[in-house]
Amino acid sequence: MTAWSGGVFGAASECVLAPNASPMTLDGTNTWVLRGAPGGPAYVVDPGPLDEQHLAAVAEVAGDVRGVLLTHGHPDHSEGARAFAELVGCGVRALDPEFRLGEEGLAEGDVVALDGWEVRVVATPGHTSDSLSFLLPAERVVLTGDTVLGRGTTVVAHPDGRLGAYLDSLDRLHALAAAQEVTAIWPGHGPVIPEALPVLDYYVSHRRERLEQVREAVRDLRADPATYISLTGPDPLADDSRLPRAVVEIVYADVDEVLWGAAEMSVRAQLTYLFSRGLLG
Repeated sequence: MTAWSGGVFGAASECVLAPNASPMTLDGTNTWVLRGAPGGPAYVVDPGPLDEQHLAAVAEVAGDVRGVLLTHGHPDHSEGARAFAELVGCGVRALDPEFRLGEEGLAEGDVVALDGWEVRVVATPGHTSDSLSFLLPAERVVLTGDTVLGRGTTVVAHPDGRLGAYLDSLDRLHALAAAQEVTAIWPGHGPVIPEALPVLDYYVSHRRERLEQVREAVRDLRADPATYISLTGPDPLADDSRLPRAVVEIVYADVDEVLWGAAEMSVRAQLTYLFSRGLLG
């Protein structure tokens, strides 16, 4: 596996990798400096953690910063946003008002324009309720935050994240790729994805396969008297608090246990999705 360290992409954009590598953040958070031409003014996407050296490095790369855009409010993307904005003298735009600095927010359909190029805002909830993606039509690129990662798959962060919304967001990104409006993905973690459509195909099929694995695990747990878990009440997560972890131990048995906490969040989202559609009977 080739190490990922960021770099220059497209006409003049650049990824500055934050020094916060972990099992959840992969190589670290990708802070994107978006510009239409070398030396031109920039927007910065996801300044990342509150790390003075990283923020200073981003400021040096970015030069004339016209604003900060956030894909979502998780700390590994947003914690340093206010400090960075104050450092370079700009605002912070986000869907969630909690993370804004200034009067302007971000929402589906917004267009951020600068010197002949533009960033279009695409609502892609699911990983979190406030998740946004940013489409660069001139590059046929989409920045996906944590909705699509450069390696592996993402967590649907229950209870704020919702699997139904996430599947709809994947379908939306897939449609953009199928129409060739998007050919590449610049993710919030991990390397760039030069061919978007095959990865989105995989993401959709992987989620469907996981859902069936979760259904099978629940059936097995109900069928075995030694591991019986009640599913008689209105909510499978309230019926028995052991259920999500029991499912993780079956479905994610081949995953490093350090990631089981994150897997349990996704399983909770999967159980809620299946139950709401009457698919756990």
